[in-house]
Amino acid sequence: MKEHIGTFLKGFAMGAANVVPGVSGGTIALITGIYERLIDALKAFDVEAVKLGLSFKIGALWKKVDGTFLAALMLGVAFSIVSLAKILEKQLEQNPVIVMSIFFGLIAASIPSVGKTVKKWSPDVIVVFLIGVVIAVSMAFLTPASERTDMFYLGLCGVAAMCSMIIPGLSGSFVLLLMGNYRLVLASVNDLTSGELGRALSVIIPVGIGAVMGLLVLSRFLSWLFKAHHDRAIGSITGFVVGSLVIIWPWKDTVTQTIMKKGVEEEKIIGYENWGLPNFGSSEAWVQLGAVVVGVVLILAIEFFANRNQKA
Repeated sequence: MKEHIGTFLKGFAMGAANVVPGVSGGTIALITGIYERLIDALKAFDVEAVKLGLSFKIGALWKKVDGTFLAALMLGVAFSIVSLAKILEKQLEQNPVIVMSIFFGLIAASIPSVGKTVKKWSPDVIVVFLIGVVIAVSMAFLTPASERTDMFYLGLCGVAAMCSMIIPGLSGSFVLLLMGNYRLVLASVNDLTSGELGRALSVIIPVGIGAVMGLLVLSRFLSWLFKAHHDRAIGSITGFVVGSLVIIWPWKDTVTQTIMKKGVEEEKIIGYENWGLPNFGSSEAWVQLGAVVVGVVLILAIEFFANRNQKA
C-alpha cells in the first residue's frame, strides 16, 4: 500500500508539471526513478496484450502491463490535472512570474539528478547534449500557431503533446501552446469539472485519442533507445532539460496579440522577448527568488523520498 501511495504522489507531481508550459512530466518521472518502468509498462500494450484482453484473461493482462503501478500513477496524474488545472490557469494569469519561478527552481534542481544517470560523458554524449540544448532553446523563439478546433488537428495536438510530455525536458503544455491550442485544452478540462460535458468532450476525446496513439508508438521507440543507446539518450534529455530553462525563465516579457473569437476579444500569446534579471531593489524580486528556492526544495524532497523508497 505504501508503494502505491508513493506512485500516486509521483503521478500527482507529473500531472502538475504537465499543466504548466515549459515543464515536463517526464522529467519528474526520471528524477523519481520510475521513468524506465513507465516506458516498459506502456510498451507492454502490444498484440499479446490485446489477445489477453479479448480472451478475458484479465489477471494475466494486468500482470503483463504492470497494471497496479500504471493505475496508481495515472490516477495521480488525472487527479492532479483535474484539481490543479483551474488553479494554475488562474495563477498563470494573476501571478505568472511566481508560478514560473517555482517551476524554474524545479527544473534547475532536476538537472544534476538527470545528468548523473549518464554512466560516461564521452564526446558523442556531449555532442547530443549540446544538440538537445539547442533544440530546446530554439523552441522559446518559435511563434505559436492560431487556435484550431478541427478533429484531425486536435488529434495531432494529442500526439505531439504526449510525445513531448513523456520525453524529459520537453513540455507537452508548451507544445500545445506552440500549436495554438493550450488554452483550449486547459479550458476543456475546466469545462469537464464544471459539468459542460458536450463542449469539453468535443475537444478532450480527439486529443485523448491522439495522445494514446502517440504514447503507444513512442514508448516502444524510447524503450529501444534506452537499451541500445542509454548514455546518448540521457545526454540528449539532459540537454533538453537545460535548454528548457530558457523557455520557463520567469523574467521575460510575453508578447500577445488581440484576436476576435466568437465576437469576443481575446489575448493570444505569440512569443516572448526581453529576457532579463529580476529587479533586486524590489520586494517582489525577493518573493520570486524565494519561489525559485521553493521549487528547488520540492525537487530535493521528491528525490530524497524516492531514494529512500528504492532503498527500502
